[in-house]
Amino acid sequence: MLLLVGLGNPGPKYAGNRHNIGFMAVDRIAARHGFSPWRARFQGLVAEGTLGGVKTLLLKPGTYMNESGRAVAEAARFFKIALGDVAVFHDELDLAPGKLRVKVGGGNAGHNGLRSITAHMGNDYKRVRLGIGHPGVKELVHPYVLNDFAKSEQPWVETLIDATAEAADLLARGEDASFQNKVHLRMEAAGFAEVARVGERKDA
Repeated sequence: MLLLVGLGNPGPKYAGNRHNIGFMAVDRIAARHGFSPWRARFQGLVAEGTLGGVKTLLLKPGTYMNESGRAVAEAARFFKIALGDVAVFHDELDLAPGKLRVKVGGGNAGHNGLRSITAHMGNDYKRVRLGIGHPGVKELVHPYVLNDFAKSEQPWVETLIDATAEAADLLARGEDASFQNKVHLRMEAAGFAEVARVGERKDA
């Protein structure tokens, strides 16, 4: 069984925030792949279904971002899901807008949601990094991630989360490179390749 976690802050106040793109991604996966309705469980909301022939649980922690690990650890313990079968969708400041990267383990880059999951479970889970870009100055990061995407950003955001949901079967089957490539091809086809190249860091 797979556990796919979307990170975000609960409640309508935060729904459109850049920090909540992880929630947006798993919401789109649930809708596209016919998952069960969301229901309250494990200090969050869960939906059950199948991706790529693999039984999958989607989880949106109901705690605030910096306590996300509590919900993730509880769900993983209950279903005896190994750390290697956990994938976390989250906003990534160090990737240009519209870029997606998949990695296992690594640093948490100051992301409070990842830091909490690592503290509760260890570090060797998969991260699906959804690029939102960086405001340019460290002092602006907090208001930047806790503000809604601008109207001008909505087209690439919608395309990115839709492409992520469309290719989710590949991720579930462990075909991470193919998943990543399919998303990028969809972004290019939609005309967002240049958006993803602006400000791209070589080491991200």
